[in-house]
Amino acid sequence: MQELPVISSVNSSDTILKKPNWLRVKLPLGESYKHVRGLVDNHKLHTICESGSCPNMGECWGEGTATFMILGNVCTRSCAFCAVATGRPDAVDWDEPQRVAEAIHLMKVKHAVVTSVDRDELNDGGSIIWYNTIKAIKTLNPTTTLETLIPDFRGIKEQIQRIIDAAPEVVSHNMETVEENTRRVRIQAKYRRSLEVLRLLKEGGMRTKSGLMLGIGETKEEIIETMYHLREVNLDVLTLGQYLQPTKKHLPVLRFVHPDEFAELREIGYQLGFDYVESGPLVRSSYHSERHAHKGVGRSIWMSEKEAAINN
Repeated sequence: MQELPVISSVNSSDTILKKPNWLRVKLPLGESYKHVRGLVDNHKLHTICESGSCPNMGECWGEGTATFMILGNVCTRSCAFCAVATGRPDAVDWDEPQRVAEAIHLMKVKHAVVTSVDRDELNDGGSIIWYNTIKAIKTLNPTTTLETLIPDFRGIKEQIQRIIDAAPEVVSHNMETVEENTRRVRIQAKYRRSLEVLRLLKEGGMRTKSGLMLGIGETKEEIIETMYHLREVNLDVLTLGQYLQPTKKHLPVLRFVHPDEFAELREIGYQLGFDYVESGPLVRSSYHSERHAHKGVGRSIWMSEKEAAINN
């Protein structure tokens, strides 16, 4: 591995409990928010915006977008950071793909994001519903670009291939944390397996994306090491955001990462060769995702910012 960039020190034992002012978010307001709220309710859809307690729900729904969660809202895994319910899921709803496609059509969105819970109890891991949903969205919304945020499907190539065959514009699978923390944070997941999933997707011709949560005990050196690992599988888009504890039963926040550190990591990401790096305290996987579907946009913005800084 290449020599790590020199960066400021980290005190990973910090236990800052008070949320800093840069993590304040807008309350959900406005007609666009109400419109999306009505569509989600009327079509009996699940969104990770709600199930994952996303801090950007007010902003995104206010702009008329949402991240849909298929295969129900109960997960077979019990990740220590996630607000989604864990337990025995309901039976697969084979009408769900069409309902999601119709909701996206009614919302008239130009870019849609779909994710799902893990369904390890299913022989196909839920990959057939995934395939059907992508195809239904593309049939009813031919001009809509699509990002899919998928589980690891236990690394089973046949199931991953179904996603590749359906051909969404972006396929995302989140590492969530550094290798050292994976067993504690993603109890049933494996760090190297997730890297392999991303490698298979890239080799299948997909534009790939992944994300990390910060503030749960990782060091900067470990973050950058993970960034190197992701570049080794030719990942295109990287998101870095602050972990926020959804309930007292979940992992505590060990530190709040300053916006300057996020900016520094963004710079390092572009230097490493990522095509788009979204890095900030309130960044979540689907934040600004409509920009991530287009090659070169992020790097172009970064280069323009650097040129402006030099000229000033």
